[in-house]
Amino acid sequence: MRSALVYAALAALANVAGALVLTTRASWSRRSLEFLLALSAGFLVAVSLGELVPASIAQNGAIAGWWMLGGFVLVHLTQHALVRHFHFGEETHTVAPEVGVSALVGLMLHTFVDGVAIAASYAVNDRMGFLVLLAIVLHKLPEGLAIGSLFIATGRSVKAAIGAAAALGVATVLGAALVSPVPFIAQHGLALSAGVTLYVGGSNLIPEFQGKNGWSHNAWFFAGVAAYAAIASLLPQ
Repeated sequence: MRSALVYAALAALANVAGALVLTTRASWSRRSLEFLLALSAGFLVAVSLGELVPASIAQNGAIAGWWMLGGFVLVHLTQHALVRHFHFGEETHTVAPEVGVSALVGLMLHTFVDGVAIAASYAVNDRMGFLVLLAIVLHKLPEGLAIGSLFIATGRSVKAAIGAAAALGVATVLGAALVSPVPFIAQHGLALSAGVTLYVGGSNLIPEFQGKNGWSHNAWFFAGVAAYAAIASLLPQ
């Protein structure tokens, strides 16, 4: 359990690192961010379908499908139905202050489940835990940038933007910490994580590059899938 908390804390730092990118604006490009989103999407979808879904079914049987659906629907509700102005990547348009707060609240639910996913997968075995951790770290970088730039777009300071990203990290650690002491989370956490992870990869990240011309973004997406397949095959069962 202690190691899972350490890994969750490392993942949480990726949120902050993403927001810190806003302070080095001259050294990165939007195109590079799009490629990272595409790579993350491929890896996330692959980990969800290759690891979390089968492990959830093995743990709880067919009922796991309903919990996966619940996680999927819950993220859509909190990130898009209730929050109407959120996307991964840099926010370049001015938005109302309340939009930043509502987006932060919605994302904190998602990052809470990130922590659950890390701890619950490490409880199954170290192999799956590592794969899930890697998938979460990959998308936490653009996630931190997204919430940070959204806060700046509301007129807040860079310091507030980094604080918002740090709040996402705290939610991640909290999710990991509650897996063992809360039986409900321990039993259904994997399935909820599978639904949330599939939504983030398929519905949040893929649309960010889906309409781009050429094959570059698709190549990075397929590279993410291939990276999962390669790493998973090399890790001991």
